[in-house]
Amino acid sequence: MTAPRVLVSGAGIAGLSTAFWLGRAGWEVTVLERAAAFRGGGQNVDVRGAAREVLTRMGLEGEVRRLGTTEEGTSVLDDRGRAIARFPVEDPDGPTAELEILRGDLARVILDRLPGNVTVRYGDRIRDVRHEASHVEVTPQDGPARRYDLLVVAEGVRSRTRDLVFGSAVERRGLGLTMAYGTIPRTPDDDRWWRWYSAPGGRQITVRPDNAGTTRATLAFTGRDRNLADLPPDEARAELRATFHDAGWQAGRVLDGFAGSADVYLDYLTQIRMPAWSRGRVCVTGDAAWCVTPLGGGGTSLAMVGGYVLAAYLGQAGPGGHAGALARYERWMRPLIDDAQKLPPGTPGLFYPRSAAGVRALRLAARVGSAPLLRRLTSRIGHVARTGQALPEMPLGVR
Repeated sequence: MTAPRVLVSGAGIAGLSTAFWLGRAGWEVTVLERAAAFRGGGQNVDVRGAAREVLTRMGLEGEVRRLGTTEEGTSVLDDRGRAIARFPVEDPDGPTAELEILRGDLARVILDRLPGNVTVRYGDRIRDVRHEASHVEVTPQDGPARRYDLLVVAEGVRSRTRDLVFGSAVERRGLGLTMAYGTIPRTPDDDRWWRWYSAPGGRQITVRPDNAGTTRATLAFTGRDRNLADLPPDEARAELRATFHDAGWQAGRVLDGFAGSADVYLDYLTQIRMPAWSRGRVCVTGDAAWCVTPLGGGGTSLAMVGGYVLAAYLGQAGPGGHAGALARYERWMRPLIDDAQKLPPGTPGLFYPRSAAGVRALRLAARVGSAPLLRRLTSRIGHVARTGQALPEMPLGVR
């Protein structure tokens, strides 16, 4: 019997995880990635909740631990840069998770272990999608149209293919928070803690260790209604400098580091909400389907779990059973996504206060929450991708 054919669009964590498991379930998988080559780099991500079990079933936990970022915990700083609250790695899902790894390292680990029936094509993207009862016809930018039994869209929050197929059914909910991520040179004062510094004006600076001899930094701020990524790079960096030049602590260091870095990434945080994640023989997964943003947390873990659950139900259903499989995938995943997208009232201002009094209150709350008797309660903030549901069984067609 001919193996069912699937096209996965996007070679990020969601796309690669889906391709890994569909390949293991016996599907013939093609991954289409618009980047010309594998994209490494990126910021720290973590593996939490049910994603730890998925990682174990992939046989990759040991490799992820070996490539860990060395982060020992999270600390909140005062105006002088002194730690006033510390949250060491005690709970696997605390502010710093037990499994922390650079996004590019995790993607490479999965890519290198893809089954032999998975092919990855770089430097191309989807131009058109046509639905038929028996197949979906996909036309790439370069090359002829091809027929597949299923198209999985895993292109991220700004997915063009998702918008092409689902149109107005895609709801974008801006959260009023901009984040700039980048890599800066490490200094002798950098330690193995994720250091958080807040300044009035809804501004926050964080630095954290990696395993590459550099430091990963973030500048976050409220009060903008547009994505700086839409601006030319020099103009976006000028906006960052205008916003953070008087923020204090290591603002100057981070701004100077970003000025000389080629991997600065800017994002205006936007949740994606959809009433359904499939239409005919097309489905979405990962940030393309449900972007929870860093405020919700656990995007990488949800991407890994989503890829596993989708492949498990498709593998169980067999040829022709895609409609029921996609419905079961959505029923299983919805509670996790709804929980991650449910932000506390007052977010983001609650965590990014604009007044000096608000910053003092945030620091006081962190100091109280870091007390040993309260840390277990505080760590629940990071409890994402947790569920009482058992992971569905994966029918393995390819070892």
